[in-house]
Amino acid sequence: MRTFISYSHHDADVLNHLLDHLAVLRREEYIKEWHDRKILPGDDLDDKINEELEKADLVLLLISPKFIASDYCVGREMKRALERNEAKKARVVPIIVESCDWELMHDLRRLKAIPKDGRPISKWSNPDDAYLDIVRELKFIIDAKVPRGFNELDRSNFRNAAFLTIKNYFKQSVNKIHTINGLRGRFVLRNETSFGTTVINRSFQHQTAHITVHRRSVDFAIGDIYYSFQEDAPRHTAVKGYFNVSSDGYEQFLVSTIPGFSEDSRLLSPDQAAKYLWHQFIKQAGIDLA
Repeated sequence: MRTFISYSHHDADVLNHLLDHLAVLRREEYIKEWHDRKILPGDDLDDKINEELEKADLVLLLISPKFIASDYCVGREMKRALERNEAKKARVVPIIVESCDWELMHDLRRLKAIPKDGRPISKWSNPDDAYLDIVRELKFIIDAKVPRGFNELDRSNFRNAAFLTIKNYFKQSVNKIHTINGLRGRFVLRNETSFGTTVINRSFQHQTAHITVHRRSVDFAIGDIYYSFQEDAPRHTAVKGYFNVSSDGYEQFLVSTIPGFSEDSRLLSPDQAAKYLWHQFIKQAGIDLA
């Protein structure tokens, strides 16, 4: 597993101790770690760091006050790592080195930090116990990345669960619409495999948006979940776009496609797909809630 280690040079001792504790994982070829000490004389620093970061399956962030204070660590390495994590192209793991306000960083606090309970290494009475906990957590991640095959039942179960996630997101979002002055909405459950939503923007010439979302049926295979920007649109009618279930051999996700355009390269969780589709829908009524 290609592993990129992002750290502040002020925490060089921490990197040294971590590398010592990673020796078994390295020797057993579970990981192949990279850090900027491996840059050779004459290499372009930025190019080499970018290259290795883009190839990484796992990114370890050694979080400390010095790391947070570093524009390079946060603004370049961490920022890109989190983008790849969001796209499910890499996994990002924060390792808390010293006490700091890392939980105030919105994109970072969503991730599970190690060692146990995000307790800083410096707070452990025996730091080696902290490093041992880190290694065990990383081994758990590596074991979880063992490839598996997804059969048609797995695909069907994921499709059904994704449809429910999208349906519930729209229902909850319509309820929130009513709390915003000038906006009104309606959610209609048509049957077990389709629902519709209407939103009226009274502050924008009563602009109205409709959407009908269908889950794939046995007689129609254009997409696993597809939608039309029409009210009560029958199946197969005026399809605006669709999501297909796919996988990378490790986990399943949704891929968005709009007919006539290229497939979206982003790999979406059901929750991400729901948010994406909701924002595409309300744009039809001139609403931007970003």
